[in-house]
Amino acid sequence: MYSVTRSFGLNGLSGFAVAVEADISGGLPAFSIVGLPDSAVRESADRVRAAIKNLGFKFPDRRITINLAPADVRKTGPVYDLPLLLAVLTASGQLEDVPADAAFLGELALDGTLRPVSGVLPMALAAAENGIHALYVPAENAAEAAEACADSMAVYPAHTAREVVDALRGISPLAPAAVVPFDPADAWAQVPDFADVLGQSLARRAMVIAAAGGHNVLLIGAPGTGKSMLAKRLPGILPPLTREEAVETTKIYSIAGQLPQGRGLISARPFRSPHHSASAAALAGGGAQFRPGECSLANCGVLFLDELPEFSRESLEVLRQPLEDGQITVSRAAGSATYPSRFQLVAAMNPCKCGYYGHPTRQCTCSPSAVRQYRSRVSGPLLDRIDLCVEMDPIAFDELHAVVPSESSADLRKQVLAARAIQAKRYAAPGFEGVLCNAQLTAGQVRRVCRMTPAAERLLRASYDALGLSARAHDRILRVARTVADLAGKQLLDEDCVLEALQYRAQEKVEV
Repeated sequence: MYSVTRSFGLNGLSGFAVAVEADISGGLPAFSIVGLPDSAVRESADRVRAAIKNLGFKFPDRRITINLAPADVRKTGPVYDLPLLLAVLTASGQLEDVPADAAFLGELALDGTLRPVSGVLPMALAAAENGIHALYVPAENAAEAAEACADSMAVYPAHTAREVVDALRGISPLAPAAVVPFDPADAWAQVPDFADVLGQSLARRAMVIAAAGGHNVLLIGAPGTGKSMLAKRLPGILPPLTREEAVETTKIYSIAGQLPQGRGLISARPFRSPHHSASAAALAGGGAQFRPGECSLANCGVLFLDELPEFSRESLEVLRQPLEDGQITVSRAAGSATYPSRFQLVAAMNPCKCGYYGHPTRQCTCSPSAVRQYRSRVSGPLLDRIDLCVEMDPIAFDELHAVVPSESSADLRKQVLAARAIQAKRYAAPGFEGVLCNAQLTAGQVRRVCRMTPAAERLLRASYDALGLSARAHDRILRVARTVADLAGKQLLDEDCVLEALQYRAQEKVEV
C-alpha cells in the first residue's frame, strides 16, 4: 500500500516542501529511506519502529520503502520522524489518509513522545506559503510558529505522537496554539541604562550618532575607560524591532537552536559578544549541517568585538562581506547557504598590548614597534568599513562625582527616534527600496541625499586630498554627516556636520 504525508525541510534560511512517501510491499522485512537523507534521517527508521510498537500499534513485518521528495535536495535532522510514523501507519491501514492541507514536524522519542526541533519558524512560514492550513509540531515549538503564521494557518501543539493520531481520527481534537501579540515595547527594559556611564561625553555622542544612523563604531581606550559599558548600552537606544525584523531574527535563532523553548518572536535587538578566541567559522557559520554564526546571530542588533586586535586575522577578514553586503555566504562541499548579517559592529581595543599607550598617569611598557605591530593587526580595509572611531581618555575624579546626572537611555533614545523618523520619511521615496537608515545608503544614493553647503564641500575636498581618503571613506564620511544633520534637524550638510564626521575617522587614529 502507498501513502504520502507532507512535511518541510530547511535550505539555508528558507523552508521547502517535502513529501514523505511510504510504500509497503511483500518481501523480506526491511525499512529503507531514500531521497538524499543524512545520517540523522536514516536513524529515524529505528526511532519510528520503536515508537510505533510502544504506542500500541503494529509495525508491519514487510518491506517498507520511504521516499523523501524532492530526491535531489539533501534532507537533514530528525524533523521527519513524526511524518514518517504517520506515513507508515497510513500505508499499513492503521490510520486513514491524513488531510492534504496538513503538515507535520517533530522528532520522536522511543516511547512516542515528541521532542522539539530546530528551524520550525522558517518551515512554518514555508508551510503557510504552500497552502498548508494545519501544522502539527512539538508543543515546545508551537509559540514561534503560531505567532508568525497566525493569520494564515493553525498551529497544533502536541506532546506525543498518540495525540496527533487521535486528533487525526477525530477522537480527541487538539486546540490551536495561543497567539501572543508581538510587542517590542518592553525590550528596552532589559538593557542597562546610559545614565550609569559617567563622563565620556564624546563617546556618548558617537553612540547616539551610531544608533541614529546605523553606523559601525570603534572605541579605543585604556582598561577601565568604559568601552564595554557603552557597547552593552547601545541596544537600549536603538529603535524597536519591526515585525519583519523580528521574524527574520527569530528564524536565525530557530535554525541555530538558540531560541528558548516556548518563546515566540524575539522582541529585543540581539547583542552578541564572542570571545576573541572565536574562529572564523564561529563568526561566519557553517559546519556539517549549516548553522548561522555570530555575524548572523547579531542580525538587526549589535555585534560587539572586545579586544579587537586579539582576534585572528582570518576571523577579522570574515567581517568584510557582511559589513559591506549585509549578508554572509557559507560554502561547503555539500552546498552553500546565505544568511542575513545586517548588524552594527561595535569594536573595542586597547591602544597597545599593555593598554596604557598615551595614558596621562600610567607608564606604557610597549616599544614603538610593539605598538605599531599591535595596531597593525586590524587591517586597513576593515578600518575603512568603520564609520566612527573614538579615543576614550581615563575618567577624571570630578566626573565620577559630578552633581549633574548623565543623560539616560530614554533621553538619548528620543533623539535617535526623531532622527530615524526623518530617515524613514526620506527613504519612503522611490529609489530607496530596502534602505532603513543612513548607513545602508549606496554610493549613488549618497549623492542624492547628502547635499552640502559650498563651505562644507570645500572642507571635504581639502580633507579628501590631505588625508588621502578612499572613495569608500568619502562616502562613509558623508553618511555620518547626514546622520549628524538629521539629529540637528538640518536639510543641508554644513561645515559643522562635516567636521564632526571627520573627527571620527578611524584610519588615522589606529595608525601610529
